[in-house]
Amino acid sequence: MFLVYIFIFMFGAIIASFINLYVTRLINHESIVSPRSHCNSCGKVLRWYELIPIFSYIALNGRCSKCKEKIGIDCLLSELLLGILYVICFLVYGFTYDTLIGMTICTLLLSICLSDLKSLIILDSSLIVSIIIIFVLTFLASGLRGIYLAFLYGVFGFVLMFVIKIIGDAIFQRESLGGGDIKLSFITGLVLPYNLFLVSLVFACFMALPYAIIINKKSPDGEVPFGPFLTLGLLVTFLNKSAIMYILKIVVG
Repeated sequence: MFLVYIFIFMFGAIIASFINLYVTRLINHESIVSPRSHCNSCGKVLRWYELIPIFSYIALNGRCSKCKEKIGIDCLLSELLLGILYVICFLVYGFTYDTLIGMTICTLLLSICLSDLKSLIILDSSLIVSIIIIFVLTFLASGLRGIYLAFLYGVFGFVLMFVIKIIGDAIFQRESLGGGDIKLSFITGLVLPYNLFLVSLVFACFMALPYAIIINKKSPDGEVPFGPFLTLGLLVTFLNKSAIMYILKIVVG
């Protein structure tokens, strides 16, 4: 099993390396196909052994082999994080479709964190790919009935967040939620039933509150990227859905 964990961890690190490239280039309106991966400072094209996740960063001591410019540590951290999250998903759900859905959520979380925190946007392509993958996995796991229920819960999440946006816009006289946040709620509904959707929303709000307070102190007009917190709330709820459902049955009766 140790080799399985290593494989899953490295697979997550490889996906993280690609997501870093994908998000950075799309934000900068560049092609994800060309040019080849290169140093942003001197333009040196990176060789294959300089693209191995985690190991290349350590071997190069975090610097370009040519110009010695520092490589952003965020790349290393995201590779470590996604690798660990993939392993956690496997530890929770084992060899099941839920593990693959959890990995999809983790990948979406990284993509949204990189894009929303940097540029206050959620890339539609990340959402579309995630929706397609989740629909396929849901069909394989539960058939057409599973897709039907997932779609209904997705619509519930979308409509609920759209209503919250309308109310929030009216109260604060400014945009309270972005379109990406509302689309993201559709994905949350695809994965979670309505009661767990509400739980994930509560988690997201509590996790976003400290960040919002800090931003508000620095700038009263500052915008809080809610997408990462919505996705993190989804992931926390998804990984603990059995325990949460048990608690809800005790509380609600």
